[in-house]
Amino acid sequence: MKSQLIGFLMNFLISFSLALYFHSGEREEKCIIEDVPTDTLVIGNYKVQRWDIHKQEFLESAPGLGMFVTVTTPSAEVLLSKLYGPQGTFSFTSHLSGEHIICLQSNSTRFVAFGGSKLRIHLDIRVGEHFLDESVVQAKDKVNEVNIRLEHLIEQVHHISKEQNYEREREEKFRKTSEETNSNILWWAIVQTLILVSIGIWQIKSLRDFFISKKLV
Repeated sequence: MKSQLIGFLMNFLISFSLALYFHSGEREEKCIIEDVPTDTLVIGNYKVQRWDIHKQEFLESAPGLGMFVTVTTPSAEVLLSKLYGPQGTFSFTSHLSGEHIICLQSNSTRFVAFGGSKLRIHLDIRVGEHFLDESVVQAKDKVNEVNIRLEHLIEQVHHISKEQNYEREREEKFRKTSEETNSNILWWAIVQTLILVSIGIWQIKSLRDFFISKKLV
C-alpha cells in the first residue's frame, strides 16, 4: 500500500517537461528560451529526422549529421557548447536564475546531401529531472526500494519548492516594476496638469495685458 501511494504521488510530483518539434534548414540555428531557477538540473533529449525528397517523408534517422548545442545564461555566459550526433542527450546545471537560451544548429558534412535541406528536430526539455536507476531499485529489497523512491520523491518536492520560490521572486519583481511604473505615470500626470495650468494662467494674463494696452477694458 505504501509503495502504491509513493508511486501515485510520483506521477503527480514530476518536474516540468517541454516536448516539441520544429523544422530547420541545414546549418540553420534555432533557439528556445527556458526560464530556469538557480542551481537546477536541465536535461534535453533531441532527435533529428531528414526529409527524403523521393519518399516525400521524414526518415527516422539522419546519419552523418551533427548537432551543435549551445546554452547561454542570462548574463550572456556560454554554459554549454558541444557538438553531438543526430540523436543525443545534453544536460547542464543553472548557476543563475532567469532565461537561458538553448540553441541547436545542424552541422552536416559535405558528403551528406539533404533534399531541400529540410530537417525535423524533436526536442524534449526536462527541468529539475532526476531519474531513478531502475536496475538499482530492482536489485534492492522492498524496504530499500521504498527508501530510494522516498529520497527521489523528496528531491522532487525540493525542486517544486524551489520553483515556487522562484515564481514568488518573479511575482515580487513584477509587482515592484508595476508599482514604479504606476508611480511614474502619476507624477507625469501631475507634471502635465501643472504645465497646462501654468500655460492657462499665462494665456489669461497675456490676454488681460493686451486688452489693457489697447484700452479695451
